Amino acid sequence: MAKLFTPFTLKDLTLKNRIVMAPMCQYSVTAKDGVPNDWHFVHYTSRAVGGAGLVIIEMTDVEPDGRITDYDLGIWSDDHIPAFQRIIDSVHQYDAKIGIQIAHAGRKAEDAAQPVAPSAIRFEGDQYKTPRELSTDDVKRMVEKFGAAARRAVQAGVDTIEIHGAHGYLVHQFQSPLTNHRKDEYGSDLARFGVEVIQAMKSEMPSTMPLLLRVSAVEYADGGYGLDHAVELGRAYQQAGVDMFHVSSGGEGPAGARKPGNYPGYQVPFARELKEKLNVPVIAVGMLDDAALAESVVANEDADLVAIARGFLRDPYFALHAAQQLRVKPAPPKQYSLAIH
Repeated sequence: MAKLFTPFTLKDLTLKNRIVMAPMCQYSVTAKDGVPNDWHFVHYTSRAVGGAGLVIIEMTDVEPDGRITDYDLGIWSDDHIPAFQRIIDSVHQYDAKIGIQIAHAGRKAEDAAQPVAPSAIRFEGDQYKTPRELSTDDVKRMVEKFGAAARRAVQAGVDTIEIHGAHGYLVHQFQSPLTNHRKDEYGSDLARFGVEVIQAMKSEMPSTMPLLLRVSAVEYADGGYGLDHAVELGRAYQQAGVDMFHVSSGGEGPAGARKPGNYPGYQVPFARELKEKLNVPVIAVGMLDDAALAESVVANEDADLVAIARGFLRDPYFALHAAQQLRVKPAPPKQYSLAIH
């Protein structure tokens, strides 16, 4: 049996295989007021039909101006809950589990009249505005918004929740010395905002539900942090309640002397480093949509799960096809059993 198709359990979350559909913003022009619509319903349900063990709903924001664009999802109101619940119930019909990525874009909120951030430092690019620095009281209220978002996600029926602490968005902005020049307690301790967000969200989640956190293990901009800083952040976040890390990299600005890899598996060593240093389960991500490569990452114990992003956009049935390639009998819905066996 290929290791990729063995079950995985973390707290009360049990996945039928080790394949995760990574969260990917859809920028759906028909989305209204952050509410998921029929596009999102079909998009996520089809990946469950296609055999994913865990589907993670795209970056979903805690306030309207926390979205990257006005075409992104939000969970800042109880009015959002029924539309998410419809998707979650549908995914569950196909023996898949589903989570949601909770976030705030911070200074990368393109359509906000005035974005907010830890410090008034503009992200490079014509579409970005100079953000307003959050006051200390503003930061505390933002933490509460993350907690409220977790409560709504639990009410909608998710199996797990992921915090977006990567790719230059708000949690990442607080944890980076490039973007956090504050003079208060949220500047003297770069992990503090993330820790408080974790604690607020955990307080709204069942104790048996795992909390994931996506982290950029290294920054590529000149002067950006390296893997040692990410390990220290991870240690603080783990102590605060994170059960699993989803290990990516970059997103804080244009690359300088250090360049991101552009080959399959280039981020896997980052995942392995956090797994070993923190003794914590991890998800690896980044061009892993070759079945043999995905299998090797899990079989070599570089990571516990593999997340597939663009590969699932190209092929909603990636997991079923990976099973065929690895000579594992796939388990499609009975309606497709004549064609996939």
